[in-house]
Amino acid sequence: MNKIAFVFPGQGTQYIGMGKELYENNELAKNEFDKIFSSLDIDLKSVMFEGTEEELKDTKNTQPAIVAMSLVLEKLLRAKGIVPDYVAGHSVGEYAAIGSAGFLSMEDAVKLTSLRGKAMSEVSAKVSGSMAAIIGMESDKIVELLKTISGIVEAVNFNEPKQTVIAGEKEAITNACVLLKENGARRAMELAVSGPFHSSLMKPAGDILKEELNNFNFKDSEIPLIGNTTATEIKTVDLLKDELYNQSFGPVKWVETIRNLKNLGVTKIYEIGPGKVLNGLIKKIDKEIEVINIEKLEDLN
Repeated sequence: MNKIAFVFPGQGTQYIGMGKELYENNELAKNEFDKIFSSLDIDLKSVMFEGTEEELKDTKNTQPAIVAMSLVLEKLLRAKGIVPDYVAGHSVGEYAAIGSAGFLSMEDAVKLTSLRGKAMSEVSAKVSGSMAAIIGMESDKIVELLKTISGIVEAVNFNEPKQTVIAGEKEAITNACVLLKENGARRAMELAVSGPFHSSLMKPAGDILKEELNNFNFKDSEIPLIGNTTATEIKTVDLLKDELYNQSFGPVKWVETIRNLKNLGVTKIYEIGPGKVLNGLIKKIDKEIEVINIEKLEDLN
């Protein structure tokens, strides 16, 4: 029953120089990165290795950068003979999970991520939206209280039992933060993000993405992916396409995802990619699961 899962982080984990150590010191990593870089119509290598904070923070760069680094690390981990029984990713990390599971080639997974990033960047610029992290309150209570706020504001990232991210119109977010603190939230802080990701305001990005999905050669996977919006297993192309469309303006059910992995017999999770954000979240969801971070060459040794 001791099963392994690979999980991949989302936006906010990026940093300048990400992946550079791998590129300069490992032949396999260099080859894999070069394949990815040459398949894109943006200069991702420059942005990742020596770009400015501002460039890297732009959603259309951030998303493919995180997924590219995650998938190269995944290749290096597999070269050690470690293979997952399940995969999952947080928000844009789901696109790394798609590549890991084999639904798409590594290059196509990053290319699709790049298109997602562009679509989200375009839509974010047109809607006046924001996000906020609510800490120290049960998600059910947050969902109920948000119903009393006028305007669009939704619970979108269920990160751990007492940390939920909300997204929506800027004014509604500000009013929600005040209300939630008055009703017992320990903290309610607006996030420095460029859009109301995973909220219904992003549906136009989902519509753009839906069209793009037809241009990719997906195939069914042997390794189940636990989807963000349903927290259930996905192995077929049809289910995956539904998930990718819905995920662009739907929730990230991370708490349910980790609990379902545990129920499926997962005892060890490798967090693959920049940062250690998921490690912290997973420990707050289930202390028994062993979490191993893979971010640098020394982690692989």
